[in-house]
Amino acid sequence: MKIVVIGGTGLIGSKLVAILRERGHDVLPAAPNTGVNTITREGLAEAMDGAEVVVDVANAPVWEDQAVLDFFETSGRNLLAAERAAGVRHHIALSIVGSERLPDNGYFRAKVAQENLIKASGIPYSILRATQFFEFVAGIAQSATVGHEIRMSPALIQPIASDDVAAVLADVALAAPLNGTTEVGGPEALPMDELVRRFLKATNDSREVVPDVRARYFGSVLDDQSLTAGKDARLGKIGLDQWLARTAAAALR
Repeated sequence: MKIVVIGGTGLIGSKLVAILRERGHDVLPAAPNTGVNTITREGLAEAMDGAEVVVDVANAPVWEDQAVLDFFETSGRNLLAAERAAGVRHHIALSIVGSERLPDNGYFRAKVAQENLIKASGIPYSILRATQFFEFVAGIAQSATVGHEIRMSPALIQPIASDDVAAVLADVALAAPLNGTTEVGGPEALPMDELVRRFLKATNDSREVVPDVRARYFGSVLDDQSLTAGKDARLGKIGLDQWLARTAAAALR
């Protein structure tokens, strides 16, 4: 089966491409650096030719609110139009747990807009919402750093390894369309300030983490439900200690 992975050279996409190829499928990693651009439509029709399944894990290259929204809306419209023309039978998109709960976050608002385009497209679809990746912890810490101090919300977060996200995405891509949304989260939830503190300790970073219930997460004040998955979510296998050990080992190579 031909499967096109939009964003197929990125963090999740490259892992997903490898898994699907191991399972015997013809997988096209589609990205601007492979000649497929969902914004300009360059190479898009050719990539869709003969495709049965399309998985969209593309990430916006910008963070400004309007630019992110423009990216996901333009990319989504172009991609879905090309899929309709090619007769694609299943569209899968990776989204974010809590998107609809944090309207002050421009990136999350853009993901909700992307989801709405998919739901209205008429193409059978599945949306997989994932919790925040372990790989983003360094960026989360940096976003809240002032001097030597990091003010961080103590609200719960349920981080997940990118390997686990890619594995679940592969299962979703090879199953029948859900025509709905499902979630995947990490195996444990913990306060965000604790997560960052343990990450800094493991990476020998001396910055001080200060818990602050008013601290904003990319523009949003959090509670314990903001970034945690629902009770029916699938759970990843890789916990924080295991991921930190892998990160430390990789740094020594």
